[in-house]
This record gives sequence, C-alpha cells and structure tokens, in this order.
Amino acid sequence: MKKLVLAAALTAAASTAYAGSLADPIIEAPVIVEEASGSSGGIVLPLILLALVAAAVATD
Repeated sequence: MKKLVLAAALTAAASTAYAGSLADPIIEAPVIVEEASGSSGGIVLPLILLALVAAAVATD
C-alpha cells in the first residue's frame, strides 16, 4: 500500500512539472504614432509656382 501511495504521489508531482507548454510567447508589436502634418503644408509650393507664373505673364 505504501508503494502505491508513493507511486501516486510521484506521478502527481511529475505531471505538474510538465503543465506548461513549449509554445513561444506572443509578443505584440509596438504601436507607432505618426504626427499629423498641417493641411497647409502641401499648398505652399503650388501657390509660389502660381505667383511666379503670374509674375512672368505680367512682365511680358
């Protein structure tokens, strides 16, 4: 009877040692926040070109 209890105790102790999994942990990618640029940033260059064309036409 003592051997049966000892075997049961060793089996229980051994089974809990392998309770974890061998899968890799899931690591979430970091969130990258991009600063929003102003809406007037893309219109400055066309306005300058329009002013240059207007100045070229006016001097002609």
